[in-house]
Amino acid sequence: MENIYLYMIIALALLAIADLVVGVSNDAVNFLNSAIGSKAISFKTIMIVASLGVAVGAVFSSGMMEVARKGIFNPGEFMFNEIMIIFMAVMITDILLLDFFNSVGMPTSTTVSIVFELLGAAVAIALIKIGHDNGNFSDLIGYINTSKASQIIFGILLSVVVAFSIGAAVQWVSRLLLSYNFEKKANWVGALFGGIALTSITYFIFMKGLKGTSYASQKFDLLGGLKMSDFLETNVLPIIAVSFAFWSLLSYALIVFAKTNIYKLIIIVGTFALALAFAGNDLVNFIGVPVAAYNAFNEWSASGIAAADFPMDVLAAKVPTNNILLFGAGLVMVLTLWFSSKSKDVVKTSLDLSSQGETKERFQPNYLSRSFVRFAVLMSQMSSYILPESWQAKIDKQFEQPVIVVGKDKKIDLPAFDLVRAAVNLMVAAVLISIATSYKLPLSTTYVTFMVAMGTSLADRAWGAESAVYRVAGVINVIGGWFFTALSAFIASALVAYLLNLNLKVMFPILLLAAIVLLIRSSVAHSKKAKEAKAEDTLTKAESSSIQGVILESAGNIANVVKRGNRVYTNAINGLAKQDLVLLKKNKKQIVKLSSEVDELRDNIFYFIKNLDESSIGASNFYIHILGYLQDMTQSLEYITKVSHKHVQNNHKKLKFNQIKELKEVDERFEILFNNTKQAFETQSFDEIGVILSRKQEITSLVSNKIQKQVERTRTEESSPKNTTLYFSLLLETKDLLNATMNLLEEYYNAHDASVKPATISEENE
Repeated sequence: MENIYLYMIIALALLAIADLVVGVSNDAVNFLNSAIGSKAISFKTIMIVASLGVAVGAVFSSGMMEVARKGIFNPGEFMFNEIMIIFMAVMITDILLLDFFNSVGMPTSTTVSIVFELLGAAVAIALIKIGHDNGNFSDLIGYINTSKASQIIFGILLSVVVAFSIGAAVQWVSRLLLSYNFEKKANWVGALFGGIALTSITYFIFMKGLKGTSYASQKFDLLGGLKMSDFLETNVLPIIAVSFAFWSLLSYALIVFAKTNIYKLIIIVGTFALALAFAGNDLVNFIGVPVAAYNAFNEWSASGIAAADFPMDVLAAKVPTNNILLFGAGLVMVLTLWFSSKSKDVVKTSLDLSSQGETKERFQPNYLSRSFVRFAVLMSQMSSYILPESWQAKIDKQFEQPVIVVGKDKKIDLPAFDLVRAAVNLMVAAVLISIATSYKLPLSTTYVTFMVAMGTSLADRAWGAESAVYRVAGVINVIGGWFFTALSAFIASALVAYLLNLNLKVMFPILLLAAIVLLIRSSVAHSKKAKEAKAEDTLTKAESSSIQGVILESAGNIANVVKRGNRVYTNAINGLAKQDLVLLKKNKKQIVKLSSEVDELRDNIFYFIKNLDESSIGASNFYIHILGYLQDMTQSLEYITKVSHKHVQNNHKKLKFNQIKELKEVDERFEILFNNTKQAFETQSFDEIGVILSRKQEITSLVSNKIQKQVERTRTEESSPKNTTLYFSLLLETKDLLNATMNLLEEYYNAHDASVKPATISEENE
């Protein structure tokens, strides 16, 4: 039994490495968001700056693990064996929880997760102890530091409201003063903004970065014999004043003499600062528990006392972490930053919600998001009555975005937002976290940086009428995920601790193996999903301005829809024949995805028409009709898939042998039709379309014949109303699918024929 604790220490060390990986994947959004979103500097430069910040923050972190040791529970109330169960439960839960959020691309707080995991596991073990001693529930207060949990909950609410509000206010004022033509403003304006921003960020480095290091508790003669932490707290105004003067003068000199873009410098310094603070202060969330467990193990090993009799008072003391361990942790964090694909997904969520331009909206509107948007519109209308029209016109002018003209033969990857918003994001986040640190308020860096980004997006009018309900819904989903983190962390950790306590020797390897398997499975699934998304045929938006160009560009989309539609139709028939609910459910997801892609193409019609030349307006009619027929096809396939899935899911009677046989005959004929169509469009052999069209009557007659046969069966032998309804629905919708396909082919054939004839006539005239 004694060796079990050594194995647990080894397992905790391995779990610490895994936790560093999933933790960095989650928290990378905190310091990468602004730099990547603004495209101020190259991605490689961003990663180098962030890596330096992470490395410096990790190496100079003091590693004081108060949260893991005594912040949530009173260690003296627990024995060594109980503490080890708590720590193991926390690490297993933490990895799985963070990995889940990373997999779905949602940013969450590592601080909140670790705190509530510690709270959940400690409560579970404390209740077991109380029950064993025949105590009362009120005795739980002696084991748990209840004030810490309430502080964290308060921090969540405070950071959501304050960060969003202040971010919005500062961005509105900044845009009002600087507009989108900020680079054309006088040099002193940029210098003043640079002075304010860089002062905020450097003070943040002092308060949130250096204050957490081991050097902060040392006395320096240069500081009058004061500790660095005391000096920073007692000389706030002088430090800010000197920093502001220094950075303003330096900014002016860089702008005038070095022709430096001061906004890019702000973003570089801000990215470094947030990365440094993240590594220096959030490192406890990843390695605090294993380090505390290791220290406890060393003390217990030297004592010679049984694990169940050795109290954990030693954890109440402050013990700095070994510098080699900090260096190793920093190295793992930097490597994760460069190679983790999940971190990119989390960053993407934040960027999509704050983007100034059109993006694919990930979240669907809900009642709350619609209500918030209606309220905002109402407030906007009220303000228009209060402010004079001349003021409103001036304000609107400052918020006018410059028109970027791009040649028709060129593509440009536009930033999600400009340099001003990126600088404000970093500056406001730095100030708020610095203030919270000085007042010892438990604000989460994730919450602050995310909500500041959302507030600046709102103030910058990035959430317009076209996207507001989707963006607000996304923010609500993320905030809901934060509270879900706290609740799920508490419950899951308590459950794991309870299971470990039942039989440690049995449950420890089982739960550890389960965690490893789930983690590997999640990574494999994410990798597979990324490869499938990359390899899968997706529909592309038309960019040509001539009808001939649109014909050629649309050919690929049609071949894609026909290929995927053929697979969906066949799977629906096969799923019905085999009563395969799994296949039908998967098929339903496939057609929903295809249908959403066609809808996206339709949403792009506005931009497509805007791009057309005056002489090519006919291309718009052709493109609109083509998209209409594609949508008709996907709607028919969606209906066929839906009714097939519903029939099997509700356990209705299986279709009769003759019905299945007839549907297979129709499917085989459609297989030939779709394959021929796909071949014609993939090879752009548009003359073959005429041959396919000539067989329309043959396929129509086949479907009509099957309908007539079912009518006769219904009158004489059919006894199941559900089967009859399903069969007729499938055949009638198949007929609609056929008509939509043939209409699309006719439209294409006629357009291609018309575009080829003028060229032939001109060649003959020559």
